[in-house]
Amino acid sequence: QGQLVESGGGLVQAGGSLRLSCAASRSIVFNSMGWYRQAPGKQRESVATIDDSGSTYYADSVKGRFTFSRDNAKNTVYLQMNSLKPEDTAIYYCNKVFGQWSWGQGTQVTVSS
Repeated sequence: QGQLVESGGGLVQAGGSLRLSCAASRSIVFNSMGWYRQAPGKQRESVATIDDSGSTYYADSVKGRFTFSRDNAKNTVYLQMNSLKPEDTAIYYCNKVFGQWSWGQGTQVTVSS
């Protein structure tokens, strides 16, 4: 089991940007990683994934606005979020796509209109 620590969230106005980071305590090489989010009263949903070759996949709701990247040397993944919308408000988590580790505490993203 690895531990995951998300950071970089905050309060931003609509149209603004944030860059989230997620540091893993173990190597993430050869692992597909994902960013997930959970809004109040809703189930956790997948936002984006990145495979071990760096190929990325995005939910339709964030496509063109969010960019997922990884730094295997630092065991860290990032989510650059641009053109934020109020509906992006949620707690954001990262995790492996397969064989998930325990969830971290996440990082709160709040987008005001």
